[in-house]
Amino acid sequence: MLTEAQLAEFETNGYLKGAVILSDDEVERLREELDLVIEGKTVRRPVLNHNMLGKTSLYDNMKMSVNEKVVQIVNIWMASDLFFRHACHPVLTEEIAQLCKTGTVRIWHDQVQYKPPVSGGPTGWHQDHPLWPIIQPADLVSAWVALDDAVIENGCMWMVPGSHKWGNHMKHLASTKEFKPYHKQPELLPPDAVIQAVPFEIKKGQVGYHHCLTWHGSPHNRSQMKRRAIAVHYMPGHTRYEPASGHVMHEYVEVKPGEILAGEHFPVVYSK
Repeated sequence: MLTEAQLAEFETNGYLKGAVILSDDEVERLREELDLVIEGKTVRRPVLNHNMLGKTSLYDNMKMSVNEKVVQIVNIWMASDLFFRHACHPVLTEEIAQLCKTGTVRIWHDQVQYKPPVSGGPTGWHQDHPLWPIIQPADLVSAWVALDDAVIENGCMWMVPGSHKWGNHMKHLASTKEFKPYHKQPELLPPDAVIQAVPFEIKKGQVGYHHCLTWHGSPHNRSQMKRRAIAVHYMPGHTRYEPASGHVMHEYVEVKPGEILAGEHFPVVYSK
């Protein structure tokens, strides 16, 4: 379980480095399973398996070459029992329950992002919750587990401390050529807001947690190293289905607007 000091750090910053929760053997098995899913060699399929740089919403002000790539897989747990067991990991789910201050934790969805060596592209500055326009409130927390050391050289995530307290500013986020975040209308921010990004380096097998409103992004991978990770986006038990526009998980929802988002595609992985 997380300590009071760790919980206070998360409350202040909107992110937290946790423990190394996977052994080298466990990481290797997930890597092997990931390769099978990417290559389409599993019986079941994830919701998405594509190069996310085909989208433009996060990258309008960023120039990229045609060969840059970030492999994005959504809900690999639906294709792989091994990744579902990972999403049910007792350390992850109990610590998420602490961070979300809830007695029930469900999977919203998971997401693999793989930045290949040399050609790995950026993930633009963003907040998660505004990209999830069918759920409320913005109380979700993600558990991001590295399958390779994620360091500055291979495009680790960067975070803006305290940004989870500033509200939804997704449409105003932008990046400089040096991949530093800025706000297009800074007068909309709280007077004490300081936009200062810091690297969020995570060791292989280690978990990093972040709030769904924390500003984060990751630059190119120009190194010879792979950068693979599995993020599980968890929702507390009070999360409601409140559709405002479309989302890739929309078709899997089986409840009515205003109701708790539950069902077989949003399984409970922790219950106190």
